[in-house]
Amino acid sequence: MPVILVEYAIGRFTKNSPLLSYRKFMGNYFVWLGGWIVVTAFFISAYYSVIIGWCIYYFFISIAFKELPTTERAGMEIFDQFSLQPQWPVTCQIAAIVLTGAFLFGGVKWIERANLVLVPLLLLILIFTFGWSLTRPYSEVGIKFLFTPTWESFTQPSLWIAAASQNAFDTGAGLSVLLTYATYMGRSASITKYSLFIPMMNNLVSLYASITIFSTVFSTLIGEDGAMTRSAILQIMQKSGPGSTGLTFTWIPVLFSNFGTLGRVLCALFFLCLIFAGLSSLLANIQVYVLAAKEIGVPHRIAVTSSLLACFAVGLPSAIKLEVLENQDNTWGYALIVSGLILAILVVAYNPLRFLRVIINGFGMSDWTVPVIWVAIITVIVPGICVFLIVWWIYDYIRDTEHWYEVTWTSATSTLIEWLVVLTAIVIINLVVLRVKRDLYVKTKRFGADPHDPETYTKEPVVVGDKIWVAEDSNCSVRTL
Repeated sequence: MPVILVEYAIGRFTKNSPLLSYRKFMGNYFVWLGGWIVVTAFFISAYYSVIIGWCIYYFFISIAFKELPTTERAGMEIFDQFSLQPQWPVTCQIAAIVLTGAFLFGGVKWIERANLVLVPLLLLILIFTFGWSLTRPYSEVGIKFLFTPTWESFTQPSLWIAAASQNAFDTGAGLSVLLTYATYMGRSASITKYSLFIPMMNNLVSLYASITIFSTVFSTLIGEDGAMTRSAILQIMQKSGPGSTGLTFTWIPVLFSNFGTLGRVLCALFFLCLIFAGLSSLLANIQVYVLAAKEIGVPHRIAVTSSLLACFAVGLPSAIKLEVLENQDNTWGYALIVSGLILAILVVAYNPLRFLRVIINGFGMSDWTVPVIWVAIITVIVPGICVFLIVWWIYDYIRDTEHWYEVTWTSATSTLIEWLVVLTAIVIINLVVLRVKRDLYVKTKRFGADPHDPETYTKEPVVVGDKIWVAEDSNCSVRTL
């Protein structure tokens, strides 16, 4: 919640991308901090388009195949045949990019209308399958296993950082998607309520989904082999695709296969809903760097086209090779922890009490008042957790890995090298732009409010159609959405 609230507050206040927002709050020499957040969103969207492509393929097989897989082996065979033949993942990734481009150019209202039906439908399907999974034989074994902690694992930093990054990805915290959305919000937007309800609803849905998956997996595997142990089942689950992404694609069809024809319909609807939900997320991610490009004067169509092409090009290796996807998932998923730290740094640099008073409570209207305890959370607890997790993770890896310096797809070393390369690049770009003394934000820096100029706090932008009008003295600045 604290990081989500910071994103909402910054976007609503500045009406700018992370790049220009950091310039407004911290000055020209710290634009690279916003650049890190934008770059993280870019790399995540690149491999995320590949996973949406998987959903497209499974929607196809739900309709085209004679029958759904009924066993774990059959489910894994379909997943392996698809993922290990590059032409299929690449084709499906292209389809995902094309659909995203169609919505970006044709208007996001179409996908909004579709999601008004499909997202509630997805929840209904999840609730139905959740209830049904509880009735299956041995489902209680899976549920008991899910809620029985392995205390030794709590001493593994990789568990904590993976959980934190996954939750950040699910809720959008640190991804700057919410910051970008908030640039179109007025002062009456209830960002405090959003910041509370989004993680609550996300975690509730995740809980239902996890119970459904564990019930299905244990019921199916024990039904096939009554002598199978819990550790053996866990090993199978851990091998179900990179980062366990294959769990959904392996086990959901197996679950629906028990319903016959109805199961095929439910399976197709399930993946159709996932496609549109995924496209909505991908659209939001791409808008992050589209907005950043438009702020430096890149025309909308060029910004969108180049963003889509870059997303495809960078995501292509992940479509071709699963190990690359796993590397990107680890590297940029974990980078969300760094992004959370960077957002906290902005608050600390600006003055936490002033941020709370001016940017959140003072600038908002008809919203809950955030208590002062939030200051301690965002200035001490959030940065402390972020730094502790990263340092602990690095230390543990070096201590337990003899050849820790070797670069592999999933090593901490490769993640740190990728971070260092990107960080160096964006810092150099920041310094070069300052060196040539070129102001890239001549027009767009006037949008929104200036956190260091109290006179701008009352100049509330008015949204008219697809444009934002910003009163400035006797003139008006305009930005096309």
